[in-house]
Amino acid sequence: MSIYVIGIGGTGAKCIEGIIQLASVGLFGEETLNLLFVDADETNGNLSRALTSLEIYQKCYGLDIKDRHPWMQTKIESFPLWSPFANNSINKNLGSFFQYNILKEDEPALGNLFDVLYTQEEREANLDVGFRGRPAIGAAVMSQVNLDTLDGDSWGTLMGKIQKDTGGGTRPKIFLCGSIFGGTGASGLPTIGRLIHNKLEALKVREKVDLGCLFVLPYFGFTPELGDNSEKVYARSEQFLLNTEAALRYYGSQAQETFDTVYLLGNQQLSPVKKFSVGKNTQRNDPHFIELYAALAARQFLLKTPPGQKTVVLMNRETLKTLTWEDIPDQKEVLPELIKATRFAFVWLSNIAPELAEAKNIGGDGFRKRAGTAWFVKFFPASRGILTGGNTQKNADFNDTKEQDAIKIITAWCQDYLRWLSHIHQCQGESIQLFNADYFSGSKFNPENLSSLIFAQGDSRDQNKKSQDTIQKLKERLNPQNINPPNQGIIGLAKALYHVCELRKEN
Repeated sequence: MSIYVIGIGGTGAKCIEGIIQLASVGLFGEETLNLLFVDADETNGNLSRALTSLEIYQKCYGLDIKDRHPWMQTKIESFPLWSPFANNSINKNLGSFFQYNILKEDEPALGNLFDVLYTQEEREANLDVGFRGRPAIGAAVMSQVNLDTLDGDSWGTLMGKIQKDTGGGTRPKIFLCGSIFGGTGASGLPTIGRLIHNKLEALKVREKVDLGCLFVLPYFGFTPELGDNSEKVYARSEQFLLNTEAALRYYGSQAQETFDTVYLLGNQQLSPVKKFSVGKNTQRNDPHFIELYAALAARQFLLKTPPGQKTVVLMNRETLKTLTWEDIPDQKEVLPELIKATRFAFVWLSNIAPELAEAKNIGGDGFRKRAGTAWFVKFFPASRGILTGGNTQKNADFNDTKEQDAIKIITAWCQDYLRWLSHIHQCQGESIQLFNADYFSGSKFNPENLSSLIFAQGDSRDQNKKSQDTIQKLKERLNPQNINPPNQGIIGLAKALYHVCELRKEN
């Protein structure tokens, strides 16, 4: 099986960000995950953040740290970002895209219809910030996309891989995600889905491919802060529900003809966006718990839906404005991996990374002589080499550039993962009861909070067991012999720590 995810627009990028975070903790298996970002706003802040998370992930995956646990077991590859304006040298506005002035002169009737459909502001608005929350603008541009003419870019590579998969007996799964209430997603998701469907039909492989999508319904809102001379064409959250209703009426039948599985995901309460932006790098909305669900929907379709099966998925939470572990799909699989990864990231940032920094400052030999550093000696022995199977194996050198780079890479992943996890707990008006995110929402963590990271519903240990759950106890259990090689140096340390961070009854 080959799996592909296409994120369309800012919300699509945020969904992929969630998928990357869940893949990092092992919830997407060992199949290579192929990603494609689609956005007219190539500098969108949500897109940039997702690409940063992807870069951090790929560096960490490159350390080859997976062991008996599923941490970093998914290889993620990404096609180059695709924009509908990628091969268009003209000004990025609707009038130029459709050659409005020539149209008015040569085809007056069509020009007049264009005037009826779009205001002057909409015709002239610069679309380098995306489609400005106007599906009608996006639909006009996206309708001109022709996959048959895009063999030289990401689409050609994507379709070539899918065709190769089907020819080799592999059944690919393609998952599209984006909003149905904004501009790029609402116009691009169904249009691109239909284009892919038609292209697969033309290649005579449609019946060999599973095509699913996620329509994200409104889940955030904002109050524009615009001056007198500011933009006149921009997204308006008060129109989101109207846009959604109209889109659902239209795509209700269209989606059934295109997709094998359709997910609808939204929230009754719109979370306020802290800072309104028309687009570009300032459009960087905080992660939301809806994006956790989006990633879980992708996981359900890509890994658990039987090939060729059309599926109806119903899901709700037990209490409005409250989210607990009982509301998480596939809880038995998801809960332990999220807990293990969160405990690891917390321990690494609150204790291990600071002590490694101290070891660098005073030198490895000096650090070994201090009390309580037996865990360090296990992975960085003072001796020059150890005898294994009759051969002398050189020990890891703590001061080696490779070791120090590994510390930075793992630390960056821990920070990025906890940043995302912290934000999905901070949705205004919602009580997210998965982790006590206050313990890792800042830059300085208190190591003594380890035993209280998880809300009670996800932690069945009694108080006595919790009281014994300390970082010192975890460090005492670190053992290179309990993990597969490489089991020395920073990689060995990280693998061993991840292993002991598993929440067990004896913790």
